[in-house]
Amino acid sequence: MAPMTAVGEEMHALVERLYPLCRSITGDGVRATLDIVGEYVPLQMHEVPTGTQVLDWTVPQEWNIRDAYIADTAGNRVVDFAASSLHVLGYSVPVSATMPLAELREHLHTLPDRPAWVPYRTSYYQPTWGFCLAQQTLDALPDGEYEVRIDSTLADGHLTYAEHVIPGQVPDEVIVSCHVCHPSLANDNLAGIAVATYLARALAGQTPYYTYRFIYAPGTIGAITWLARNKERIDRVKHGLVLACAGDSGRLTYKQSRRGDAEIDRVLRHVLAASERPHHVTEFTPYGYDERQFCSPGFDLGVGSLSRTPYAGYPEYHTSADNPDFVSPEAMADTLAVCREAFAVLDRNRRYLNLSPYGEPQLGRRGLYDSLGGRSDAKQAQMAMLWVLSLSDGEHSLLDVTERSGLPFDTVAVAADALHGAGLIKA
Repeated sequence: MAPMTAVGEEMHALVERLYPLCRSITGDGVRATLDIVGEYVPLQMHEVPTGTQVLDWTVPQEWNIRDAYIADTAGNRVVDFAASSLHVLGYSVPVSATMPLAELREHLHTLPDRPAWVPYRTSYYQPTWGFCLAQQTLDALPDGEYEVRIDSTLADGHLTYAEHVIPGQVPDEVIVSCHVCHPSLANDNLAGIAVATYLARALAGQTPYYTYRFIYAPGTIGAITWLARNKERIDRVKHGLVLACAGDSGRLTYKQSRRGDAEIDRVLRHVLAASERPHHVTEFTPYGYDERQFCSPGFDLGVGSLSRTPYAGYPEYHTSADNPDFVSPEAMADTLAVCREAFAVLDRNRRYLNLSPYGEPQLGRRGLYDSLGGRSDAKQAQMAMLWVLSLSDGEHSLLDVTERSGLPFDTVAVAADALHGAGLIKA
């Protein structure tokens, strides 16, 4: 891949490209989004019909919108969907009417404490309609009649999601999930999509140990649909990470899985601490993004969530202020770097068995000490070999060795590779 600074700029450009599209939990906006992502990584698209039972839920009707506006008596559009997809309440039923402002107000959503911002609001499962606008726009509207038009359809169709799979040496899987259901919100949605996509691109040229499955799906109902359709093979999923809010300037936040001691939890805690980045690790709560679906007790998968400032933790959350200027190439590149570092550890974190466990094997006779000659870290590399041999009892992983020895994981993993090559340990 290109240097991280250039990759950050590319991810930001992808965010800008996706930003104008009107996404929801179903519809052509999701398809258009996935079509663009498919230009970066090949995707397998899935269409699940309306009415399909998925666990305790049912796939809803598909929503599409072509135009929407509020116009004054002179025909001026005072609120215009063409200016921002946030202006329409998500899943609004069609409407074509003229009504006084007093009646219209019942269908208007604003943020009085942030008068210049437009809120993001939806009504997925209760048929209604509405508009979202800045409080200052509403305050400037004179009493009188207004034309109200929402050119939308809510009809039987499909829920769309997509997958990108990188085959590994084993069928055991690591899933990476991001939600594709939000309209023009750069941090809460698009930054996660961009980081996931470029993480997939980074892994594409490798032959990882695990099989990596990237899931691009609408929030909640999309993850539930994926789980329902993969219930019989869910035991293949050994680790997972949900990506969201991946591009703001806040410190990194890792939310642990429901288990709290899953391997992905240990890996992220280790990588974040070893990197000395500002970060925060939080306990699992059953509210947030789709980690709560993957971690539900019937599945109880080892899936955590990585973000920068968590959901609802910044004023711009679910407002028009969450625009491409709010996210930065540097922050997205940093989030991507942590993902790459974490998966590098996860992918190499084996348990080994010492094949010469009675006393210390003679490393010099096998050329292992000679291989260290001239290295500035020769003493550290030698200690890593001794620690790996000591703890290779089939019970301790390389991350256990790292944490107990205080040595860098990469040094421990290289030592394990050398010992494995010399026939002294086996996985």
